[in-house]
Amino acid sequence: MRDVPVARCLVSFGAGAPFLEITGRERRAGGRTIQVAFGALLVSASVFAAADARAQSPGAPGVGDPYFPAMGNGGYEVDHYDLRLSVRPRPNEVKAVATISATATQSLSAFNLDFRGFKVTSVLVDGAPAARTRRGGEMTVTPSAPIASGSAFAVTVAYRGRPRPIGGDGWIRTRDGTTVFSEPDGAPSWFPCNDHPSDKATYSFTVTVPRRYRAIANGLLDSAQRGHGSRRFSWHEPEPMATYLATVTIGHFAIKRSTVHGLPAWTAVAPGQGRRSRGSLRKLPGIVDLFSSRFGEYPFSSTGSIVVPGKSETALETQTKPVYLGAPFPEVVAHETAHQWFGDSVSVAQWQDIWLNEGFATWVTWMWQTRGADASLRRIFHAYYKKRPFGIRGFWKLPPGAPGPKKLFSLAVYYRGGMTLEALREKVGDAAFYATLRDWAAQHRHGNASTQQFIALAEADSGVQLDRFFDAWLFAPRRPPRP
Repeated sequence: MRDVPVARCLVSFGAGAPFLEITGRERRAGGRTIQVAFGALLVSASVFAAADARAQSPGAPGVGDPYFPAMGNGGYEVDHYDLRLSVRPRPNEVKAVATISATATQSLSAFNLDFRGFKVTSVLVDGAPAARTRRGGEMTVTPSAPIASGSAFAVTVAYRGRPRPIGGDGWIRTRDGTTVFSEPDGAPSWFPCNDHPSDKATYSFTVTVPRRYRAIANGLLDSAQRGHGSRRFSWHEPEPMATYLATVTIGHFAIKRSTVHGLPAWTAVAPGQGRRSRGSLRKLPGIVDLFSSRFGEYPFSSTGSIVVPGKSETALETQTKPVYLGAPFPEVVAHETAHQWFGDSVSVAQWQDIWLNEGFATWVTWMWQTRGADASLRRIFHAYYKKRPFGIRGFWKLPPGAPGPKKLFSLAVYYRGGMTLEALREKVGDAAFYATLRDWAAQHRHGNASTQQFIALAEADSGVQLDRFFDAWLFAPRRPPRP
């Protein structure tokens, strides 16, 4: 006979069960009729209730981003997306199977995927049929059995239909095909996902299109195969990528494979855009070389560009291959390439931190234009440091470190954000400033980071207390003092 803690006294009721006597400690002997005191019933009831709560533990429908509470999902992290799409661009019809490999971060009785539109024809979890419900942009998946915390699992979603943009973002038709501009929340317009930058994953894409089309995606080309009236393109992105940076772009492209900075590069240009794009795109190797020398090695295993039909200067820093709507200016190529370090490799922890993307890319473009010359950078800074930059009355009222969800891509985020970095450079000097940018890119490579982490790093590298400086430049609704 031995003492047993109360927490270990749960046994099945029935003939042959051990004798239980509740006295604060249990005394156990075998082979007797059960006798259970009232206290033991309370313990058993509470433990069974806890077990039932664990069995009914759905993941949250959002990650809790203050600006976009419904974006992303809780309870799991995605490791890999395998997207297999058959696309007919002219009627804009998609038939697809998405397999999402993930790891549960809690016990999951159910979990959500961000997904809009389409008819879902089946959902499997680890090969077994799963129940699903849809409401708004959320698809709730209930597996046949709960998923244990720490377990790897795979959910496969088959779907078909005509994708539509979400507020203008996502899957977009072009004059001769389709493209994807998903920032900030357009990814669910074309594949089910955990749509928040904080959950980055690797990707593979298999895209089947009519034979006269070409399909470009992020990363490396694995194969391009001809079929009966079709072509199948397989790409994969081996480095982690945020959902809004994923692209599948389809059109009548001329595709050139080359080498940039020792890396494979693919340049895809739509008909009619080649001559006007050529001069700007030829600057990419020099841009990558310069940025690598200033901020550390290019963070991905491939690079390139995609130019789709259009006349605007809209562009998005889709990982490894920025997409340009119309032939880009050289400054736009520099800006989107800067994002490969600042925005793509080092991604925001939450959307409030967007100046870490756009302010950085704006300042890096100034650096490229001037090759970092001190006097030239100062002149650019003072050209914008006036009462009404761009003639905008309220320009200085918008703090780039907290712009609000409706002003994420305002001029103040770009230009006041860029001016913040230039003011920092003038305050701490080139040595500390460039050390901070290199350390930032290295320490958070392929991860996520916040404004507060950048402030802490800038203080550590410079040895200067910078709280007041950053409060004035990022968070005060007024024009900061000159550096």
